[in-house]
Amino acid sequence: MIKLADIWNERYSTKEYIYGEQPNKYLQEQLDKLPVGHILLAGEGEGRNAVYAARQGWKVTAFDISSEGKKKAQQLADKYNVMIDYRVGELQEMGFEEKQFDAIALIYTHLPVEMRSSIHKRLTDHLRPGGTLILEAFNKDHIRKQAGNPSAGGPKDINLLYSVDEIGSDFENYEEIEMAETEVNLNEGLYHIGSGSVIRFTGRKRVTGNSDD
Repeated sequence: MIKLADIWNERYSTKEYIYGEQPNKYLQEQLDKLPVGHILLAGEGEGRNAVYAARQGWKVTAFDISSEGKKKAQQLADKYNVMIDYRVGELQEMGFEEKQFDAIALIYTHLPVEMRSSIHKRLTDHLRPGGTLILEAFNKDHIRKQAGNPSAGGPKDINLLYSVDEIGSDFENYEEIEMAETEVNLNEGLYHIGSGSVIRFTGRKRVTGNSDD
């Protein structure tokens, strides 16, 4: 049986950066509004967003299941002479502390529906009260976009795509700064090209709420 890590290791084994070397535009836009601190990037892949954050002065921690992704990320960090702490494995294996991070980014980190909510809520535990979460992911309408533009990329299983209600439920302990469904013109490497349908969410973890803050 092929493991998910093997699929991503094969995809990331190319010389070129399949999602490009430049950061995701939404992450860049939101990160530039924040005071620098310690950021966690989950499902970080080839490191384009981690390296951008490090170049802006952030202390960067990232993780992914792909060891090939880590290699590419380290090469990119070396190119720009920045430091990133990039780990390989699942979230529960990382040993992060509660309230460790000032910001968390989930950029096209599409998780299986049966584990999505629990991982999102666990990530919230690692974010300090008042910290910021930034998310961009394909929404369920993206299936229609893929039919007309296969180069847009993204999961082909609708259960791996997100809805506003799901994001709102998973991150209910956040003050919404932005929650929007929108169409974007993607230009991110080889796999995100052309029109896509996405959810963009930026939220601030409440200082008091349902979790122990």
